Amino acid sequence: MDRYAVLGNPINHSRSPFIHTMFAESTAQNMEYGRLFCPLGEFVKTVDDFRANGGKGLNITVPFKEQAHAYATMLSDRARRAGAVNTLKFNDDGTVYGDNTDGAGFIFDIKRAGWDFTGRRILVLGAGGASRGILGGILDEKPLSVLLVNRTVEKAVVLQQEFGGIEVCSFEDLNCRSDRFEFIINATSLSLNSKLPAIADGLYKDARVYDLMYGSSSSTVFTEHAVKCGAEEAMDGLGMLVGQAAVSFEIWRGVTPEPQPVLDALRQQL
Repeated sequence: MDRYAVLGNPINHSRSPFIHTMFAESTAQNMEYGRLFCPLGEFVKTVDDFRANGGKGLNITVPFKEQAHAYATMLSDRARRAGAVNTLKFNDDGTVYGDNTDGAGFIFDIKRAGWDFTGRRILVLGAGGASRGILGGILDEKPLSVLLVNRTVEKAVVLQQEFGGIEVCSFEDLNCRSDRFEFIINATSLSLNSKLPAIADGLYKDARVYDLMYGSSSSTVFTEHAVKCGAEEAMDGLGMLVGQAAVSFEIWRGVTPEPQPVLDALRQQL
């Protein structure tokens, strides 16, 4: 039986085993998928040991995505663009393929909702690893404009230089502008601590908003607040989680699973 796992620190909270086990059952794949805790400073050793014991592939979560990027011997264009890897495939010839499926998972979910970024004005909040994973996918959809906002503009400028095609500013400057946006993407982790990004309430009015975070219900503190402020529609990131997992699964197994039944089951479980 082929072995796969999700590697991170912490890792016990991960829903990936549930997702991939359902994918395997629905596509009749002979595989098992578990959790792999990785001590800080021992990424290479942990991955090497997993491979030596017959491991075929790994999903990589925080805080190891950049180390996975360095570990891979071959990179997809989107992994190279993101500077981070969340999927490793160990090939029989000893090579290691690295990919980043976060952006593909995000675009899967917004299209599942019937959202279209083409020719639209998009506001992205936060310039951390989550933004790095989705910016390429957003730009590929040919939006009219993308404004990336971060507390420290210097960090946003780094992404501006790497990706191109985006404008950057601070949260303080954003609230002094008169811009309107059709889509607002929260790529900060503030929702995990029940906090809100420091943007004016008026920006939410008539916008569609998306929080990359997810919780035990179909909403987060961010999406709930946005709706109260007049947002047209709001979604959390659970669909992105399932979508990016489906892309990883296809990379490993060569078959495409159906994400919707897994998303429905996961939502019920939460």
